Amino acid sequence: MSESEPYRVVLSRRAVKDIESLPPKLRNKVGEMLRRVVAIEPTCGKKLVGDLQGYWSLRLTLKDRIVYRIDEENRTVIVLRARSHYEA
Repeated sequence: MSESEPYRVVLSRRAVKDIESLPPKLRNKVGEMLRRVVAIEPTCGKKLVGDLQGYWSLRLTLKDRIVYRIDEENRTVIVLRARSHYEA
């Protein structure tokens, strides 16, 4: 794979459930963000610290975030969550 190709985006089961629970407009926004932003430049998000060190976060709405990690070796982005970080 060349460096100019986008990263492959993989959704965890939890992320799929999160996305399915979003309103259609937000669901579309997640898809666009993953394809046009995260897959092209995965480090565009905010690097997380503490218990979530090694993960990245990208704002979806005022309270919702996309949380993911980057597998550089396989040029893959693994999306863990796509929902509010205020929920338990």
